[in-house]
Amino acid sequence: MGDSLIFGINFLSGLFIILIGLGVLAVIYMYITDIRQHKHAIRHNYPVIGRFRYLFEKQGEFFRQYFFAMDREEMPFNRAERSWVYKAAKNVDRTLAFGSTRSLDPTGTIMFMNCAFPTLEEDAVAPAPITIGEECRTPYTTSSIFNISGMSYGAISKPAVRALSRGAKLAGCWMNTGEGGLSPYHLEGQADIVFQIGTAKYGVRDEHGKLSKEKLIEIANHPEVKMFEIKISQGAKPGKGGMLPGRKVTKEIAEIRGIKEGEDSISPNGHIDIRSVGDLLDMIDFIRETTGKPVGFKTVIGSLKWFDDLLDEINSRGHQSAPDFITIDSADGGTGAAPQPLMDYVGLPLKESLPLVVSRLEKHGLKPRIKVIASGKLITPSKVAWAIALGADFVVSARGHMFALGCIQALQCNKDTCPTGITTHNKRLQQGLDVEDKTLRVANYNKYIHYGIGLIAHSCGVSNARHLDKKHIRIVTENGLSVALEKLYEHHQ
Repeated sequence: MGDSLIFGINFLSGLFIILIGLGVLAVIYMYITDIRQHKHAIRHNYPVIGRFRYLFEKQGEFFRQYFFAMDREEMPFNRAERSWVYKAAKNVDRTLAFGSTRSLDPTGTIMFMNCAFPTLEEDAVAPAPITIGEECRTPYTTSSIFNISGMSYGAISKPAVRALSRGAKLAGCWMNTGEGGLSPYHLEGQADIVFQIGTAKYGVRDEHGKLSKEKLIEIANHPEVKMFEIKISQGAKPGKGGMLPGRKVTKEIAEIRGIKEGEDSISPNGHIDIRSVGDLLDMIDFIRETTGKPVGFKTVIGSLKWFDDLLDEINSRGHQSAPDFITIDSADGGTGAAPQPLMDYVGLPLKESLPLVVSRLEKHGLKPRIKVIASGKLITPSKVAWAIALGADFVVSARGHMFALGCIQALQCNKDTCPTGITTHNKRLQQGLDVEDKTLRVANYNKYIHYGIGLIAHSCGVSNARHLDKKHIRIVTENGLSVALEKLYEHHQ
């Protein structure tokens, strides 16, 4: 017994000495490496110790998110917003106690005006279905107000696409493919699909990278594909095409897109065959005639001259030449990878661009003809209801549905290291994303968005969310007092 104890002590002591020795050798190695390199000044000037700078920098993201940030402080989405989405997706209690953490003082704060005599449950009605592209051979009719915005297979993983597709079917909403083409996983759930045509024409390009009529017909022959959306630009990177790092371009993704495996997938800044408003209308007409289905375009609004020119051209050609819908993306929209100067400084936010577009469509008598889809950080019922009140016919969200899938806002989308398996093609990391479970969460989230906008509508005294308009909203101005939204935007426009 004594010999065994002595042996154990000697063994542990020896192991401890070895570990200490290895640690000393590691420190010596790092010291020599740091002092001899000149790429990182901090590491050269402060060998070994300087390495902690990078550790603390990375850990700072974690500590800010979970320990130091208040409920409403974080960007791009704060803890209160994410928490509501998580609760809705999990179908658990979404009520709060004691009081709201949302300040009503800052300029721009939105407030809905409740009615003294709210709509009773027996007087509430479901939102009426809306038809997009009534003059098309195959128009699209849907009752869903809130839908899934474009996320390419490639930017997000196979299990994420599968869960979104199945969840969309369960919820009765549509799903946008993003610019990466149509995959089997989009079709798997048999949900309604909006096929997005990006600047690189992925999925509908010929061997020269130009739009292929034959492939358009092939895509349109899928009964799940209900509409086509031409992506002019998106909010996170207006004036810059899609960017998918080569490490995320697998063999399957390369085949779907029609590109080479392992190489960066960088789309052109713009469509080479759309250089004017006339070209845009010609392209819309070509796709609509070829597919028989509604066609629109997605853009982030900046300069309005081209949009005014577009409306003038539509009036000149006739209202039948108009796009069937316009998706307006906000300058604070999201994406998997984008240059920071574009993400931070270019384009108009939705709170300004949406009313500008709607008012112009109304002025030209085109609002009934062209449906408006709003996109950009609209992930809670209040923000969806706000967009509908401003004149949007539909709202789409990508990041809201990513939160429903379990996204923790780790900001790793462009690195193929997403810890939740949503934006990575690492098989090990994807194992944490259970398709069956996330399907239900996507459907629950969509369900409670619609339920929530109904609550707001009934509080305002109307029978359903589609009856909300600008008179139901006031906005806090610089003097700290609120003003009716109608008056504010009348002055702005």
